[in-house]
Amino acid sequence: MTAIQLEEACINTIRMLAVDAVERARSGHPGMPMGAAPMAYVLWTEVMRHNPADPTWFNRDRFVLSAGHGSMLLYALLHLTGYDLPMEEIKNFRQWGSKTPGHPEYGVTPGVETTTGPLGQGFANGVGMAMAEAHLAARFNREDATIIDHCTYGIVSDGDLMEGISHEAASLAGHLGLGKLIYLWDDNRVTIDGSTDLAFSEDIPGRFAAYGWQVIPGIDGTDTQAVRQALDEARACIDQPSLLCVRTTIGHGSPNKANTAAAHGAPLGAEEVTLTKQAQGWRTDLSFHVPTEVQSAMDCTLFGAQQQSEWVSRRAAYERAYPEAAADLDALCKSTLPADWTAELDRLPVDKAIATRAASGQALDALLKKVTGLIGGSADLTGSNKTRGGTQIDLQRKNLSGTYVRYGVREHAMAAISNGLALHGGLRPYCGTFLVFSDYLRPALRLSALMEIPVIYVFTHDSIGTGEDGPTHQGVEHVMSLRAIPNLVVIRPADANETQYAWQEAITRADGPTALILTRQGLPSLTAKFKEVARGAYVIVKESTREPQVILIGTGSELQYAVAAAPVLESAGIPTRVVSMPSWELFAAQTEAYREKVLPRAVSARVAVEAGTSLGWDRYASHMICMDQFGASAPGKVLFEQFGFSTERVVEVARRAATGM
Repeated sequence: MTAIQLEEACINTIRMLAVDAVERARSGHPGMPMGAAPMAYVLWTEVMRHNPADPTWFNRDRFVLSAGHGSMLLYALLHLTGYDLPMEEIKNFRQWGSKTPGHPEYGVTPGVETTTGPLGQGFANGVGMAMAEAHLAARFNREDATIIDHCTYGIVSDGDLMEGISHEAASLAGHLGLGKLIYLWDDNRVTIDGSTDLAFSEDIPGRFAAYGWQVIPGIDGTDTQAVRQALDEARACIDQPSLLCVRTTIGHGSPNKANTAAAHGAPLGAEEVTLTKQAQGWRTDLSFHVPTEVQSAMDCTLFGAQQQSEWVSRRAAYERAYPEAAADLDALCKSTLPADWTAELDRLPVDKAIATRAASGQALDALLKKVTGLIGGSADLTGSNKTRGGTQIDLQRKNLSGTYVRYGVREHAMAAISNGLALHGGLRPYCGTFLVFSDYLRPALRLSALMEIPVIYVFTHDSIGTGEDGPTHQGVEHVMSLRAIPNLVVIRPADANETQYAWQEAITRADGPTALILTRQGLPSLTAKFKEVARGAYVIVKESTREPQVILIGTGSELQYAVAAAPVLESAGIPTRVVSMPSWELFAAQTEAYREKVLPRAVSARVAVEAGTSLGWDRYASHMICMDQFGASAPGKVLFEQFGFSTERVVEVARRAATGM
């Protein structure tokens, strides 16, 4: 083969692996891989620095397929360039137990950097990865030693750019001048419903230029030399993210389905597959055909190993010249906590009446002095969320070494960028907003849980205690809706003591996100069993007899009413136990013996007290004092009284539960 013929064969191999895999699975999205194959080929085999033998090499370039429906494009690239993704996995596309799920999933497939599919999420994840690279480079690189130096690339679709999250994330990326963020826009102008003209007519290049991006327009997606030149131009721009506008044809090469919505999300069909292969000069008698020359030409293992080896040498020289910085970087990369990481936290008072958001701020400030990988911010609610430590410096274009991110009013992008920060490695991200605005970021939080990455969510102003701002700002259904997300640990502490340990639990958790649910209003100091928070629930007030007649279960700001009700009930001859239950998820993870010890099955009279919806509490309680309606605008204290959260109400309901009267 000539060089031109070999290149065309490589590109067609990518296309036809996608076509065959989708056809065999009888589901999938063949059109996008067929159109995007040329630019992906250039990027993966000539531009990106990556080592298939070590997908976790720290200084590798990151790649995000934001258009996750085109997953077979990525799987074909991974297989052909030498990753541990054998042909059997390509043939098992979308099947049970395969490493090639319908949309890319982090942790399932070697070389997949993030879970994508919900459009726009990958776009924002990539911004987070680029932020992480820029931040770590600013912290650790020296004039004579560059140890952090890689790019974040992505292929984004028309659909990604329609999603609101892309606007939020692109705006922040331009503001920060993330020059090593390079996105190739797969401009095929077709979505599920048909032509993008139906709903999408904005000036995309003008929009991104207004965000402060370098825009490279008019790239023919079939012209590999034009793609090379555009990528070179993008890599040369150090102070702006780049958008390469690549015009492609969905379903390229399909005689009857190219440039139509029919090529988007369904197999081409056996007859059309044959016609497509004939049109491309491809063998029609074989499926999953990879010419020997293609396999050799696209294998990146040797080149990747050379790139990594060169970096390892630089890394060794860096360690000799800057041993302390090298040790710090190693600790970050390994997520190693210093031996005394709780020292500052342990010194904080726990016996003051204080809002748990304020206690959270104190805990965070103490942790920042020891846990150097912490990086985070708030969606324009810094003072309210208490998310900025006293010594933190803002991460800005002129000082990317800062650890506090001003996200602006961009909740959705904030959470997805936090995912990207966590996925990059070396950092422990947190982010904050009001609990009620968890609705704005929920899709990204769900992906934190799905990917099992340790993002910390700080949700303040957690109930009707928010007060005068009224029902628009008072989370009623939100705590329970967060508990419904698998692998998310929700902790609603009742006082400063529980808040401090909630932060410890969040910091030590490595296999999923944690949501801290915090109050605006001050709360009395109630608890002393500091480490019991890790068990999710524990007895805070013990009954006077061998067994309780009623158990009161409280969380957050309502625990105080249960604690105050206990002596009243005891004086009335009703032995009463009070259980603090800051976290359902942590409690569910305990042994059956422990759960029985806290909530014995023999005691059926149980009262749950929480200023949120009662839905779900029936798993633990027979009676509920909850909020099954929206709140109102008034001082928080008045709202608690009006909606029946008081010691007297708890006594009344508990007496009824215990006596059946």
